[in-house]
Amino acid sequence: MKTIWIIGTGRFGMLALERLSRQRPQTRFVLVDPEKKNFELMEGPNRVWERADGVSFLAEHMTGEAGPDWIIPALPIHLAAEWCLVRLGADRAKRITLPDALDGRVPNPMRGENGDLYVSHATFLCPDDCAEPADICTATGEPRKQNMFEWLGEVEVPGLRPFVIRSHQLGPGVGGYRPKALSDLLGHLKRTTGDVMVATACRCHGVITGIRRF
Repeated sequence: MKTIWIIGTGRFGMLALERLSRQRPQTRFVLVDPEKKNFELMEGPNRVWERADGVSFLAEHMTGEAGPDWIIPALPIHLAAEWCLVRLGADRAKRITLPDALDGRVPNPMRGENGDLYVSHATFLCPDDCAEPADICTATGEPRKQNMFEWLGEVEVPGLRPFVIRSHQLGPGVGGYRPKALSDLLGHLKRTTGDVMVATACRCHGVITGIRRF
């Protein structure tokens, strides 16, 4: 039986479960959240609840490429970057403020309170059930711009090396990645020193975290 971990059970985690469980009735879903407020709404066959912090759960249960078939980040932090920081440890990596020069090289940048940079091709609120077609924008019908995961991988800022995980479309408005993508990212960071930007991105949107490797 295939397994999907949904990390975070707020609005987007619930949407992910609702849509994917209809498409994949034989899939086992592991729902990870420190709060059980939505548990009763998400009960059903092939569903397991793990009451845990999402980053801690991932750090404990995913080592190497071992893990589920897919991981769906559905919590308000940059899961991939936070997992890498935990796995590397404070003696080998720390968060840094991304340089201001990066803002001028990405579309519609917005900085979060923790220093992460959010980017998007859209200047409007996208529908939460976008199918992410390859050639056109669902909302405008206009030709799609360069894939965000490609754009961020090609960003050139002196002294800042980019590493990008692609979020793959698993269902309408639902994106995720395989454990191998995370393990490959961690491997790259282990072989790198200096300042890097770690990004997770789909075709349209992305989040970037600055990390310094010692």
